[in-house]
Amino acid sequence: MKTLLKIILSAYLVLLSSWSLAQIPETQYSQGISYITGGVGEGETLAILAEAKQWPLLLEMSQIENGRGVWIFGATIKIMSSAKKQMVFEAQADGPYMLVNLVPGDYGVEATYEGVMQKRALSIKADSSQKISLFWK
Repeated sequence: MKTLLKIILSAYLVLLSSWSLAQIPETQYSQGISYITGGVGEGETLAILAEAKQWPLLLEMSQIENGRGVWIFGATIKIMSSAKKQMVFEAQADGPYMLVNLVPGDYGVEATYEGVMQKRALSIKADSSQKISLFWK
């Protein structure tokens, strides 16, 4: 009986882990750089945040609405290489999170939402991840 219970429990855990992986939005590409964007719904949010540890950059986007912070989608993200002074990435966020697979180096991020632009400088290091929170008022 204990063996049957262990088999059922193991199958359940495998099913849960594969369900969690299925919640991650599809990988997309901009100018050869892979990215994932989304975070709509609790399952997708948890999956993206779990995956974020393996990506060099996590962008988190929100704004104040009626006195409260709310997640947003639809921000346009542009990333410029500081060394070459040219745009290396451009995409629209489909949710409050975006994972971007940048190579190590120095960059500038321009994020625009409802006509308001924010700029951030960042430095990507090998084998580490970085989170940038973008907040619109």
